[in-house]
Amino acid sequence: MEEYRMAGIGSTLKTLVDAYERRIIEEALLRTGGNQRRAARALGVLPTTLHEKMKRLGLIRRPEAVASEPIALAG
Repeated sequence: MEEYRMAGIGSTLKTLVDAYERRIIEEALLRTGGNQRRAARALGVLPTTLHEKMKRLGLIRRPEAVASEPIALAG
């Protein structure tokens, strides 16, 4: 598929829409104290839809990788 870029902006429609969607979701999460269910309700989408959008947009933090070295127990 051929990509078209907006003149003078250098961004594709997908890039622009993703950036706008990310800002809207971040604002909804901020207004709801990070509560994803309330943010989804405010945005008029199902919580699962919001979660999938957050994953796609990189808004979900992944847990820290588990250290490869064993933890020494005191004792």
